[in-house]
Formats: sequence, structure tokens, C-alpha cells
Amino acid sequence: MNKQGIIIVTGASRGIGAAIALTLADQGYTVACLSRRGELPAAGSGPDGAASPALARCVPFTCDVTRSDSVRDAFAQVAALGAPVVGLVNNAGVHLEGPSDAFPLADYETVFATNATSVFVSCQHVYPHLAAAGGGLIINIGSFFDKLGVKRNLAYCASKAAVGAITRCLAVEWAGKGIRVLDVAPGYITTDLNRDVMAAGPLRAYLEKRIPGREPGTSDDVAKLVSSLFAMDTGFLTGETIYIDGAQGIAH
Repeated sequence: MNKQGIIIVTGASRGIGAAIALTLADQGYTVACLSRRGELPAAGSGPDGAASPALARCVPFTCDVTRSDSVRDAFAQVAALGAPVVGLVNNAGVHLEGPSDAFPLADYETVFATNATSVFVSCQHVYPHLAAAGGGLIINIGSFFDKLGVKRNLAYCASKAAVGAITRCLAVEWAGKGIRVLDVAPGYITTDLNRDVMAAGPLRAYLEKRIPGREPGTSDDVAKLVSSLFAMDTGFLTGETIYIDGAQGIAH
């Protein structure tokens, strides 16, 4: 894949998105980092406060992925950088939970708008850019919850299952344009947003029992997988959901 090109990463200011953006930038890509506040990846500096060299290849853009016009305009601004757009990582997402019998419709719609509809909209808007570049790779960040029945998580599970379906349909429909589409589905991942709750307490005790290796994954684990998929540039790999959950989803 052309490392002179641009890869767009949504939700790139923190957590998994920030790790993905910096890893791709470290590979040599220009990375368009989209977030609501238009911030650079928060993990872009070391303990001494010095900026990561990869940060120089990250360009921030303000974008609300739940609004089609905002996505369209942000992608147009990205294209104006001059290099071809060769990839998209749909990482932005939200997690809201509650009992299904009383889960507010507004919260359900928020989860779907952010986790699933935004993926569809972003793919639509990136399509002409990838087609103009002669093809490219879209990676949608799903979740291993897409295949599980999880109490209090109906909206989240359903929205992530939709990500897998969107991935499969677009992979089939756009293959003729040289556009591949993959779904990377993480399990429990420790990020800067959830570090405390993942380190101790009931959730940590649960994960030590359920994950065969007893440890949750890290943002860097997901970022390395995503970057390796761009690096491989394997044309015959498309439409698949790739789980990165430490085997928790298949452990009996």
C-alpha cells in the first residue's frame, strides 16, 4: 500500500484510536486524526513530555461522525492535503448499557448512530476518494460482543453485530473497485480511559477467570493488528471479522 497516502482514523484523540493513529504514522503514513474536538492523539508524547516523531505525520480534524455533513466536510478537508486517501479506520464508538426492559430509546439510537450508522456514512463518504486512488482498505472496529449475549448490553451488542454485516456487504459490493473492508473485533482492552477499573475490583477478577491468559489486551495490541493489515496489503483478504480477544470469546 502506498505509504505516501493518507489514512483517516475516526475517534483518534484517545484510547484505541490514538494508538492506531500513532502506529500507522510510525509506519510512514500521513494520518488524518478525526475527533469531536479536533485534537491530536493524547498518547503522542513520552514520559519526558517530548512529542513522538510519529505525531508529526498526524493531522487533526474536527468531525462529528454522527452527522453526515460533518463527515463529508472533514473528508473533503483531508483530501485537500494533496496526497491520495488510501485507507479509513472507523474507530469512533460509544458504550451505553442498561436493563433492556427500561433502556431509553434515545440511548439506543445514540449507540446505533455512533457505532453503526457512522460506519456506513463514513464508508459512503470515503468511497469516492478510495476509488479515485485505485482502491484501498477500510477497517471497521467492531467488538467480540457481536457474537455474545450480554446482559444490559443489547444496544451495544446489536450495533457491533451491524458493523460486521456492513463490513461483509461492502467487501462484496466494492471488491471490483479494489476496496477491501475488514472488521477488527477486540475483546476487553485496557486504555487510558478505563485503566483504573481494569486494574482491580470485580471486573478484573472476572477477566482473570474468563480470559485464558488472565490478562486483558492493550490499545497497542489492537493498533499492531490494524497496522499489520495495512502493511500486508493482501488483496484476497476482505469481508472478514478478525477477533482479538485473547480467546475469551471461544473459551468454554
